[in-house]
Amino acid sequence: MGVHLPPSLDDFERLAHAAWSALPAPFRTLAGDVVIRIEELADEETLRDLEIDDPFDLTGLYVGVDLTRRSIADPAPELAMVFLYRRAILEEWIDRGDEDLGHLVAHVLVHEIGHHFGLSDEAMDALLDAADQRAS
Repeated sequence: MGVHLPPSLDDFERLAHAAWSALPAPFRTLAGDVVIRIEELADEETLRDLEIDDPFDLTGLYVGVDLTRRSIADPAPELAMVFLYRRAILEEWIDRGDEDLGHLVAHVLVHEIGHHFGLSDEAMDALLDAADQRAS
């Protein structure tokens, strides 16, 4: 009987890259140069700023100025970043028990990139629910 190790940061990097590559080209083009970072958990400062007590409650985060608020007059737009938090995503994956990990990573990634487009959590949830229903 072999030892099963949880997916590493590198494994998550590969899952995120595969999810990004699977997105339609027009979506990736519109998203531009969004940087995707994989972290173990959100840091204390981020949790405090978002008023989140449990780091396992935050699976992903978009940081940057969304496209609806950018201006060509901005001297140097802030770098847009999506953080995916490995341990929080793994916790959700285990709790669900019936979800493919790659699908969950893609779901969180798309949700956070949606914020880059200026979409609210509610709008992203509705779009992702509709996409999941079409895929079923």
